[in-house]
Amino acid sequence: MQQMLTTIAIENYRSLRDLRLPLGQLNVVTGANGTGKSSLYRALRLLADCASGRVISSLAREGGLDSVLWAGPEHVAATVRSGRYPVQGTARSGPISLQLGFASDDFSYLIDLGLPTRYESSAFNLDPEIKREVVWSGPVMRPATVLVKRKRALVELRSSSSRRDSWENFEGALRPYESVLTEVLDPVRAPELVAVREQIRSWRFYDQFRTVVDSPVRQSQIGTRTPVLDGDGRDLAAALQTIIEIGDADALIGTIDDAFPGSRLQVVETRGRFDLELHAHGLLRPLSAAELSDGTLRYLLLVAALLSPRPPSLMVLNEPETSLHVDLLPALARLIAGARERTQIVVVTHARELVSALTEAGAEPLRLVKDFGATTIEGVGTFEQAPWNWGSR
Repeated sequence: MQQMLTTIAIENYRSLRDLRLPLGQLNVVTGANGTGKSSLYRALRLLADCASGRVISSLAREGGLDSVLWAGPEHVAATVRSGRYPVQGTARSGPISLQLGFASDDFSYLIDLGLPTRYESSAFNLDPEIKREVVWSGPVMRPATVLVKRKRALVELRSSSSRRDSWENFEGALRPYESVLTEVLDPVRAPELVAVREQIRSWRFYDQFRTVVDSPVRQSQIGTRTPVLDGDGRDLAAALQTIIEIGDADALIGTIDDAFPGSRLQVVETRGRFDLELHAHGLLRPLSAAELSDGTLRYLLLVAALLSPRPPSLMVLNEPETSLHVDLLPALARLIAGARERTQIVVVTHARELVSALTEAGAEPLRLVKDFGATTIEGVGTFEQAPWNWGSR
């Protein structure tokens, strides 16, 4: 089991004005349409993009920083909350920033993105800039726990010297679109950056399974050992065969029988190409992937993801109930609950039956609601959120 996250913190991303999400081993996030579930999922993906150097381009695909920033006022006065006056804009007192971060008992990380400094002529002046990054030990950032701090181009590493508050400058300046996670590669002077980068890179997100008629998942595919299912599920047959050979084959058999009693899976190999077949109870011949219903195929994709022989430190499932019949949700909940023994899981869903089943299995239910346009956690006040310190630029 890798290090578990204890908090996800997001500030000024769409409706997530100031959200601090406490995490356990198994978490289920729910709420009505428009309460910020999709924004939370996208913010987690942005945070993951920091470790691969794609956070700037990902923001650009969302319309740029201006498009994703919190659209409400910086502060909502008590008179506005009482209903006496309408919501109005106010003079901004702080810098324009989008901040993302996570905490764990081991290493924690935050990134602060802001508007570009237009000091030179460039066709990329709409790109946001990385203003600040911090890596610290433990769940809450304090001066004594900070290990790496980046402010604009300058990166400082805590020295191994016995002197208190001794710092060393990293050789070379970072460009505003470069992250310390991808550019500072020194396992001796900054081993915590290696640990954080590898932890984030192991995160997996599943929300783009395509099961339409011409989807690759329904077609014969060249098969190689696949301990990690691709994000769109195209290598499903190879992933299932990998579980059979080097993973928990008994769990796979039991999971299929739990969802489809009397059925069994078979992967047929022909000259290196793999085809998936499901032997269903009562039928004289197996059904190929091309013949399976969308719901059945999506369930098999979730099975391959959750029974991976190489479990990630964090797996995020966005609306896994899509195309599944309500009778299949208890089996899905048992599958997810079993996977928490190997990985930390966040499920984003609006299916009440799945929420109920996961809660019974020990999940931490977190219901999102809106308060003057901002996403909050139901029953959690502003001063009751998980402890977090953003620091300052």
